[in-house]
Amino acid sequence: MNPSAAFLQQALDASPQVFFVYDATAARIDFVSAAYEQLFPDFRRENATADLPRLLALLPAEDQQYARRCLGELLAGHHCDDLLLRLQPSPDAPLRWVSMRAQRSVSSEGQVLLSGTVEDVTAEQEYLRNSDKYMAKKNTTLEILSHDLAGPFNMLQQLAEFLEERTRSLQDEHVQKMLRIMRDTCRDSVNLIRDFVDGEFMESSNVDFKPSRVDLVQALREVVDMYRQGEHLVAKHFFFRSAQPLLLMEVDNNKFLQVINNLISNSIKFTREGGNITVSVEQQADQVLVSVADDGVGIPPKMLPVLFDRFTPARRPGLLGEKTTGLGMHIIETIVRLHHGRIWVESEENVGTTFYIQLPLPSGAGAK
Repeated sequence: MNPSAAFLQQALDASPQVFFVYDATAARIDFVSAAYEQLFPDFRRENATADLPRLLALLPAEDQQYARRCLGELLAGHHCDDLLLRLQPSPDAPLRWVSMRAQRSVSSEGQVLLSGTVEDVTAEQEYLRNSDKYMAKKNTTLEILSHDLAGPFNMLQQLAEFLEERTRSLQDEHVQKMLRIMRDTCRDSVNLIRDFVDGEFMESSNVDFKPSRVDLVQALREVVDMYRQGEHLVAKHFFFRSAQPLLLMEVDNNKFLQVINNLISNSIKFTREGGNITVSVEQQADQVLVSVADDGVGIPPKMLPVLFDRFTPARRPGLLGEKTTGLGMHIIETIVRLHHGRIWVESEENVGTTFYIQLPLPSGAGAK
């Protein structure tokens, strides 16, 4: 080995990342750095080729299919994003995450090579998932509080309007002025609350699109559970339905849960007290269908064709007078399109409304 090559190998061996070179033509690992044995303590680098089947067996079945699909696309010359894979050596072992980055090249002898890195990103993934979890919790809490706080303000506003009308014959300008102040303060307070929540949604929607592998069943269940805890505040009942306990999808978790939060918020606005709101998810062949359904007042037929338009003329106040910007549904549709999906709505007045979101199911992803 020449001095330059020896120095390069020493540098690679000193890195906490695993560097590798895989000869796809010969189905052989030509090089793997020393960090390989740190990441996988039960394996030895000199046996890396022979141990490949054992290494693949550390991945859950869904991740094995996902890895095979992505590496197959890469070997065929197609682009493949970085692989985020779960490792679980045994059922009782804690789940770990590894990130694999690879690129394809062809040697002067015509050999197809994959070279890249593998590193443990468990701490990073736990941080991101906790961050997404608390972001979703924050958004859900804001929606619940906005409806909870808006209710009393709307009631006081209606009371002020009623008293203003009934006391007009007294011709007491002082009383009329106080009632107008009370009415306007309540209206402005409701608008301020809604503006704040809408602002949070708009701000989140402008963040860069960053998809990652997410258990959609768990993510949606956590959102609905948050609303269940606030049922007494919004006087609605919330339900979650899924035929699968686990469903791995490539989505921007923060953005997609914002979509679900916004749809649930819309259902709350147009569902009477004691009504029901149900979030469902199911796998259908090569796609996933998510729905948010309510038994509220429904949407007039003339509004349905323009519901997703920017500044749609279909915007209308909620049952408690909640205002709308007309941008919410347009942004929701934009986020769904970023996920290569589509959204549509079915509604009948005085029966209810259901929003459907259809997402493509990546090959190798799926349910248990």
